[in-house]
Amino acid sequence: MQGAPSRRPALRGLPTMTGPRLALAAALLCSCTSPVADANSWWSLAMNPIQRPEMYIIGAQPVCSQLPGLSPGQRKLCQLYQEHMVFIGEGARSAIKECQYQFRQRRWNCSTVDNTSVFGRVMKIGSRETAFTYAVSAAGVVNAISRACREGELSSCGCSRTARPKDLPRDWLWGGCGDNVEYGYRFAKEFVDAKEREKNYVRGSEEQARMLMNLQNNEAGRRAVYKLADVACKCHGVSGSCSLKTCWLQLADFRKVGDLLKEKYDSAAAMRISRKGKLELVNNRFNMPTQEDLVYVDPSPDYCLRNETTGSLGTQGRLCNKTSEGMDGCELMCCGRGYDQFKSVQVERCHCKFHWCCYVKCKKCTEIVDQYVCK
Repeated sequence: MQGAPSRRPALRGLPTMTGPRLALAAALLCSCTSPVADANSWWSLAMNPIQRPEMYIIGAQPVCSQLPGLSPGQRKLCQLYQEHMVFIGEGARSAIKECQYQFRQRRWNCSTVDNTSVFGRVMKIGSRETAFTYAVSAAGVVNAISRACREGELSSCGCSRTARPKDLPRDWLWGGCGDNVEYGYRFAKEFVDAKEREKNYVRGSEEQARMLMNLQNNEAGRRAVYKLADVACKCHGVSGSCSLKTCWLQLADFRKVGDLLKEKYDSAAAMRISRKGKLELVNNRFNMPTQEDLVYVDPSPDYCLRNETTGSLGTQGRLCNKTSEGMDGCELMCCGRGYDQFKSVQVERCHCKFHWCCYVKCKKCTEIVDQYVCK
């Protein structure tokens, strides 16, 4: 498969949900205005297996009433789109995995603490880390639903209908079955944002600030997937001559989405709520964030020590790099508490040889290495 990196289709303004069922979904969401406790989250769908619709047993309790962590609005969307729930869970799992990769060398490493709140009390703080978590989670849902559409797993969507890019060469065919990023974006917006939009907080309150922060970061995550979707092409022709190409819209690898959102995390904007009920910059010397940027309303804890109030797990027992001066180095990771050294045995593949045809044969080599853990 060959890509055409400079030929991204012109994605017409970000779509809004349409259709009778989606209009009904919106109406159901508008009817839910009571605040919802933040102890549980739809992220728990990543931790609890969800049966596919065809596996439901006649007479069994409806699946949506059994799923933990859903807000009233999300539960009603579940009732309308039960077959989507499996893929929302898959999206949440990929988001957690990506979060843990991106923060693997940080004091806070995106640890999951239980199957209900998933990340624990630390998400109650409107920090940069919370901002990233919300963004990558929303991105995970867009990614999973878009791919499920293309693979024919959902009855309400199919292949992408994105218009042919204007700069695509005339003799290249625009077809195939592309990832339906438009549908994935629309559905993720309705589902993920439902929990925030059904809350009714006092204008200018800290609760409203957090709600607006969450919505902003959800949108930034969705737009990251949308922005990175690109054209992929496949060659046709006698003996691979590539005299003809078929092209379609394809999602970027989710690692690229994670990398982009990590960059947004590093440049996230500190915000506060105004009397008019809108987020404004704490420091006016900076530019206002766009819809693609992350924002936060609370400073991050240092995550050095275990703290039941903030939900910090601390860094005691974490591996660190003795020679690094970065966040993974023992000095910063251990917060000056010092570290212990121990030896471990590592087994790796070595002395690999290619044998005709066609396999590689390796030996196993053992090595004793020094490792360091925070006190």
